[in-house]
Amino acid sequence: MTSTDPAEQPWNPSAEARDTPGGPPPAAPPPPPAAPPQPPVGPSPAADPHPDVAPAASAQPIIGVDLRVSKRLLWVGDAYYPLQNVARVYTLTIHPRRKDAVVTFVKRLLLLGMATVFLLLLAATSGGFGSRGDDSGGVTALVVIAAGAALVYSLVEMLRVLSAPPHFVLAVETTGPSTAVVTSPDADQLRGLAHQIAHAIENPAAEFTVRVDTIAISPKHYYFGDNVNMYGGTGNVGMAS
Repeated sequence: MTSTDPAEQPWNPSAEARDTPGGPPPAAPPPPPAAPPQPPVGPSPAADPHPDVAPAASAQPIIGVDLRVSKRLLWVGDAYYPLQNVARVYTLTIHPRRKDAVVTFVKRLLLLGMATVFLLLLAATSGGFGSRGDDSGGVTALVVIAAGAALVYSLVEMLRVLSAPPHFVLAVETTGPSTAVVTSPDADQLRGLAHQIAHAIENPAAEFTVRVDTIAISPKHYYFGDNVNMYGGTGNVGMAS
């Protein structure tokens, strides 16, 4: 009688399996599929409102402030100007006084050279009249150190002006000596702001608020346009750049 139970069937490996010691190794299972990358958690970064406008490069600190007109007052940050005292509102590109900086450096260099030579000759003369050599050498070293410090200071001042970039700004002049200067990466915004301030001067009920930048610069390092001075008589007009 023949049994049909699979568990009772004899195991007959193939010839290759009988000839190979230990038999063929079992095939390794395939690796599990990699998990898809998870999206980053958190809000997406805000888009640049001016993608085509490069920010103004400047070595001076630029600080964002609010420029607003309220109740007949023009506010630039914490400073305010009565609108009735505003004499002129205009846009311009201010340029560094590079030529003046070079001329000033050359003048300082000549004066410094003459003063150094004079002091060195004076120290040498006093040493020849019986003064001790240690005192004469100390005076000479002091003169050389002072001249070197003055030369470095003058050179740094000139390089600061030569490396300063131009700026497109909005200037608000008053009837007094005060002048407010603001800037922005968008030149059209400054031009439109000049018209808004002019409209507010003519319309007492006008009010608005705009975000702009204020920059700390020295009037000694930049040209602020032309100064027109008129004196008594007719045809007496002077302009100084």
